[in-house]
Amino acid sequence: MQFNRSPQRGSIQRRRRGAILPMVAVLLPILILMLGFSVDLAFMQATRAELRTATDVAARAAAITLAETENKRDAKDAAVAMARLNKVANKPLRLRRRDILIGRSERNGAGQWVFVEGDKPWNSVQVTGDRRSTSRGGAVSLFFSSLYGGKEFEPTVTSISTFMNVDVCLVLDRSGSMKGQKLKDLQNAVSVFLYELDQTTSDEQVALASYSSNASLDLNLSTDYGPIRKKVGKYKADGFTAIGEALEKGIDGVTGANHRKLSAPIIVLMTDGNHNRGIEPIVPARTAAAQDIVVHTITFGNDADLTRMKAVAKETAGTHYHASNGAQLVEVFRTIARTLPTQLTQ
Repeated sequence: MQFNRSPQRGSIQRRRRGAILPMVAVLLPILILMLGFSVDLAFMQATRAELRTATDVAARAAAITLAETENKRDAKDAAVAMARLNKVANKPLRLRRRDILIGRSERNGAGQWVFVEGDKPWNSVQVTGDRRSTSRGGAVSLFFSSLYGGKEFEPTVTSISTFMNVDVCLVLDRSGSMKGQKLKDLQNAVSVFLYELDQTTSDEQVALASYSSNASLDLNLSTDYGPIRKKVGKYKADGFTAIGEALEKGIDGVTGANHRKLSAPIIVLMTDGNHNRGIEPIVPARTAAAQDIVVHTITFGNDADLTRMKAVAKETAGTHYHASNGAQLVEVFRTIARTLPTQLTQ
């Protein structure tokens, strides 16, 4: 049986198509506009993050140089050079010397850092990362701003890096997986770490904790590193990996005997394995964060627990480092030692 298509039905479909086309014509530019704005917004967020990173590393480089040389010109040169090594919106960040201020930072009664330009003795560098139209790098061009009447993006951020006395606790893994060459690599890395601290102009105290199935605070804070070298040299590797308890001992180390109220408390927590005994590490990490204790974490080797250690560092505003071999472990400890006396205070 054959059915004829209703003329009325065909007419309705044509009217529907006729109504949809104008709607598409109206909505399509709006969709393009929204898409363009979304792309530009994501680009602005990425650019601001790049500017923050570039400004932070420039401020830290300047503060380290100021501590080593006590020379304002050298510190500013270091900031300018470091900034150029970091791109912001595909261009190296170009600092003007007036973007870099030298002065002193101190904690006020509320525990907040306050920077005063020119105050002596100098211990702090303020760097302004600038991508406004008046800066050397100029404003940041957006992809679709002409579609929605937007202007160029003109971000600016300020970083202050301060060098200071620190109280640091080394928390070292001596579990069974550290037997043999790994333990020797760690002992060598700690020796380099202490040597680097001896070269700084700051006054760092160091405590020592270690762990396997259980953790122990082996030595209290001291500026005498000789006992630390001897103790680490006698470590034997065995047992499980109680990272959480180890971090608790690290907190005891930087807050206990000989801790100086005006010194920054920092923990360096190292492991080559996976946490498998006792309290979850993130719990004492939150305790550390509540006490303004920064925890830098180090993972060593292919079997290390990167996920947990990254989480601990992030929770405490610390940095996570990974070393695949002994040579890299030495460089990680050397890097931490060289940057310990400088902290971003804004």
